[in-house]
Amino acid sequence: LDIPVFHDDQHGTAIVVLAALTNALRVVGKGIGDVRVVMSGAGAAGTAILKLLLAAGVKHAVVADIHGVVHAGREDLASSAADTEQGSQLRWIADNTNPEGVTGTLKQAVVGADVFIGVSAPNVLGGDDVAAMADDAIVFALANPDPEVDPAIARETAAVVATGRSDFPNQINNVLVFPGVFRGLLDAQSRTVNTEMMLAAATALADVVTEDELNPNYIIPSVFNDKVAGAVAGAVRGAAKAAVAAVTGTTA
Repeated sequence: LDIPVFHDDQHGTAIVVLAALTNALRVVGKGIGDVRVVMSGAGAAGTAILKLLLAAGVKHAVVADIHGVVHAGREDLASSAADTEQGSQLRWIADNTNPEGVTGTLKQAVVGADVFIGVSAPNVLGGDDVAAMADDAIVFALANPDPEVDPAIARETAAVVATGRSDFPNQINNVLVFPGVFRGLLDAQSRTVNTEMMLAAATALADVVTEDELNPNYIIPSVFNDKVAGAVAGAVRGAAKAAVAAVTGTTA
């Protein structure tokens, strides 16, 4: 998937979320293809995150919006509203997620889930909802300034908690991919960004956190870590050169 415009709040956030999830899964010892991910937020940012997670190997994803879980049989997806851009986006989500056919509310969907990722609204979940998730649950509550669930309460039962805020551990901040992504693209003289480049950036960002450093309160580097930009740039440069080589038949 090539994208004509790299959007910081969409693709940048998606890269950082995937990097953080990669390391959170390392902390709890779960595989990305095995976990059930529930997302709150089906807008532009949520969809960008979802697409990258699916490309990275997530197989069990459920997305909810203000009207509840997105599924193929939902009434509003069959109405004229589904002909809008947002409706088309929701249909794509319905077609590419929720293989078990989950219906109902967000609160119902998170029961037994391994991972919750919120890019939506404040206080849509409570402590009881987090407690009802699977053992060693991962919670990324990214709404700012007020997350989807109080991080302090989530930490009582979840194994790993991240937010978009700087006053809690594990800040998911899209600034972590700048200027590395663009440095790599410029170095490779790439005219586009594709999924492989974003996956490479996420892997490089995750790998900045060493095994010795990795713990539930440190799954993503600080924005002040001086290794981040170079690591991301190098990974994107390599992936971009490989993409050019694949098209031209030259050596990357």
